[in-house]
Amino acid sequence: MGLELLIMLRIRGAMSKSRRQFLASGSLGVLGIAVSSCKQEQKAAAPAVATTPPVGPEVSSLTFAEAEKLVQVELSESERREAVANWRSAMAPLYERRVGPRKVALEPTLAPWSHGEAALPGEAAGPARNLFLRSKTDPGPLPNNEEDIAFAPVTRLSRWIEKRQLTSERLTNIYLQRIERFNPKLLCVITPTRELAITQAKQADQEIAAGHYRGPLHGIPWGGKDLLDTAGIPTTYGAEPFRNRVPAEDATVVKRLHQAGAVLIAKLSMGALAMNDVWFGGQTKNPWLLDEGSSGSSAGPGAATAAGLVGFSIGSETGGSIVSPTMRCGITGLRPTYGRVPRTGAMTLCWSLDKLGPMTRSVEDSLLVLEAITGPRTQATFRAYPAS
Repeated sequence: MGLELLIMLRIRGAMSKSRRQFLASGSLGVLGIAVSSCKQEQKAAAPAVATTPPVGPEVSSLTFAEAEKLVQVELSESERREAVANWRSAMAPLYERRVGPRKVALEPTLAPWSHGEAALPGEAAGPARNLFLRSKTDPGPLPNNEEDIAFAPVTRLSRWIEKRQLTSERLTNIYLQRIERFNPKLLCVITPTRELAITQAKQADQEIAAGHYRGPLHGIPWGGKDLLDTAGIPTTYGAEPFRNRVPAEDATVVKRLHQAGAVLIAKLSMGALAMNDVWFGGQTKNPWLLDEGSSGSSAGPGAATAAGLVGFSIGSETGGSIVSPTMRCGITGLRPTYGRVPRTGAMTLCWSLDKLGPMTRSVEDSLLVLEAITGPRTQATFRAYPAS
């Protein structure tokens, strides 16, 4: 019931002069009149306020006290009593009309009844793969300062690695050391993947030395939001009940980044079950202002990328979870169009809204990552990038 209250209070709170006034009154009279006046051709008068038969479960002052924590509004005891008195006649009917009585039990694994893919006659359905090539900008000399290397965008890191001015193993160790140094304050890493990262970095260096360069992500350390399944590595959803959950198979996005030669260095924090920036280890911090959180729910990817702990990261968004930490931490985030990036092996929050996307330190970095992870779920081949 608390979540239902949150949804309704959020909607109405944005329409009244103040959320406090709304929580106390709960009236939809203004909304009803506004809708009615916009449809002058309809002769039916606006419905009277709070005259429908009471529906839904009983609520108490305690119900609203708990809902206040979610919407961050405080009511007096008298305001709670007033809200309780009119909830079932003023607000619950609207909820009932929107979703209908809950009389049918649906299995959690039940798929939508239909599936559609927009395509013109004669064209193949499915997300298109746009042609994107790296810029030819000279990355300049490799900095002597390791901090400058750590904060460099993928566009520069990849050129240094491609030209063998920088090894993936050295870059990986730089990021691992920075994780050890800064994570105790930022709380942005749930599970470091040191052993896997070193193994992948050494393999990348060997392949590049042998002339097998896979592309701009080859040898680049990255971190994944901890809702992406990783074979043999915990994927916790940031929630205590799943703290020891270890998947048997990689998510599709993880597989594609492995094939692109990227180095998985850490599983990054997320708000528990993709809610806010608080996980079972604490609140992930904004690297530039430790007094505030990094925002959620892709909190770890936002903080780790901004603080130079990874080359890039993968976040997810249902309703702002890439955009919000990106803005808070001052990086570049890309929330792809629904369906462009496969979500197989990622925690589902809302099947019709969930999206996986890159979080990086530059716009071109985001496109480089998107190019590697985009496309139909069953895609198995990858185009090699030109060296220049």
